[in-house]
Amino acid sequence: MSRITAPIPLEKKSMTGARIELKSMRQRISQKRRGATPLPIRDGLNPTHARVSDGPISAWDFIHNLITTQRHRHPEDNEAALQARFDTNEVVRQDGSPLRPDSTLATNAVVYFYRMPAPETPVPYDIPILFEDEHLLVVDKPPFMATMPRARHITETATVRLRRKTGNNELSPAHRLDRLTSGILVFTKDRSVRGAYQTLFAERRVTKTYEAIAPLADVSPGTVWRSRMEKTPGELQGRIVEGEVNAITEVAAVEPIDKAPYESIHGSLPELAKYTLKPQTGKTHQLRLHMLQAGVPIIGDPIYPVIFPAEAEDMRIPMHLTATHISFVDPLTARPREFFSQLPFETDHLLSP
Repeated sequence: MSRITAPIPLEKKSMTGARIELKSMRQRISQKRRGATPLPIRDGLNPTHARVSDGPISAWDFIHNLITTQRHRHPEDNEAALQARFDTNEVVRQDGSPLRPDSTLATNAVVYFYRMPAPETPVPYDIPILFEDEHLLVVDKPPFMATMPRARHITETATVRLRRKTGNNELSPAHRLDRLTSGILVFTKDRSVRGAYQTLFAERRVTKTYEAIAPLADVSPGTVWRSRMEKTPGELQGRIVEGEVNAITEVAAVEPIDKAPYESIHGSLPELAKYTLKPQTGKTHQLRLHMLQAGVPIIGDPIYPVIFPAEAEDMRIPMHLTATHISFVDPLTARPREFFSQLPFETDHLLSP
């Protein structure tokens, strides 16, 4: 039985006397930079860690509650599997010391262990490598593959798939692409350079270009969309609201295209165009919301304008949004870097497994 790892999302339910608080992404990144994780990455996945906010509680009760209340639970992650973790010293404190089932955890104690991910539907696409050197691995991420493990997408993610493919457990994304968005994704290959590249992207010192397929409309090249966007955690759709602008997208080009290849997959469609988009900010779903606001929702988008049920997802029908170009000044060498996606927009090639 394989017991592999990923952060477990915070559940609304919690046991009296213990409330699970998982670290934010920023905290996790910071911890990885310090190299403070007491359990190693295993089979491409990081150990889960959780904090007790209202102790005391036994280590068994704390981990048992965390496992049994998660939304996406492996059917074999039972009490025997939990006991096996303790037997092999795979439930530890932050300093690496192993815990016993009856060990008492005080308030603010941090516990690390390996999660057993629930079964997932395989994403039927490879991840082509565009470029590799001693520090970076640049790939074309396919649609339907999350960048990093989260919620019900754990093993079928670009990070885990690439770690397993390359054998390098230190691979880490320097930035993110939405699960449904295709295209260029940059990974660092070792911990020593991770911070420099993640900071580069976090500070938006990177130029990005995307292409979207959507209905042809009276949108002029050079148009700049400026909006305020908000998204509530737990809700699928973001929204455009009144207030200070925090989302800016330039429309660099609009090119009419043949709709026949797309109708073979999506059915009857209006006249289509390829929109070249240059985001100046990085809000969640920014390009999808700006296209929707302009009256040209992206073909294949299962959230905008209408949310389709997750169980209706068909991985043969992608959302046609691709990160096609990325450039930046390398923070280590001060030399310019430039990468181009090789994913064609012809649908028959895009959908080839």
